[in-house]
Amino acid sequence: MTRYIPSRNYLTAGIVAAGLAVLSACFALQWTPASIPAVLFAISGLLLFFLAFRPVIEIHPHHLRIGDKVIPWQDIQRVDRTGWVSPLIVHLTMLDSRRLLVIHPGDYDSSNQLLRHLRRAATSALIDGQPYGQFWSEPAAIQIEDDEPGTVLPPPNSRRYPLLRPEDEADIERLYQRLKAVGRLDPKDEG
Repeated sequence: MTRYIPSRNYLTAGIVAAGLAVLSACFALQWTPASIPAVLFAISGLLLFFLAFRPVIEIHPHHLRIGDKVIPWQDIQRVDRTGWVSPLIVHLTMLDSRRLLVIHPGDYDSSNQLLRHLRRAATSALIDGQPYGQFWSEPAAIQIEDDEPGTVLPPPNSRRYPLLRPEDEADIERLYQRLKAVGRLDPKDEG
């Protein structure tokens, strides 16, 4: 079991925003335009408190637990990521077409790790619109748009990157051939 709890930074920021809202409200009693930041700080504080008190998310081998709600992995039909990473916001679509919004207000690393766990454990789900097996496998080839249509690159992990300049490769090849022919590289006379 892996637990993901909300970051404490959201609670701290919520307390600071609430304090600034109260301070701005006090200034608003004397100067009316100060009510604008008071309202903005109050809204920010409420949002931060909402995130700070999100339920704990637990990853179990057979189910996902969000607070008191238990969701079996086989009931998840789709895992769709939004653009939000910290806080992490993910849409889960169930077999009965219900959509569940998962919000995890953790730090960047914790959010990425939770997203990876969700994607790995939902083996019967579409992940960002792709079947599970296709999402986790290596691409066969990468199609690129170039001046020549149909240009295909090999998979990223099989590309050969040059380590030496062509001149250096030629020098190494020449030395290797000499070593093979003579048996040594130094120009001593055999006498």
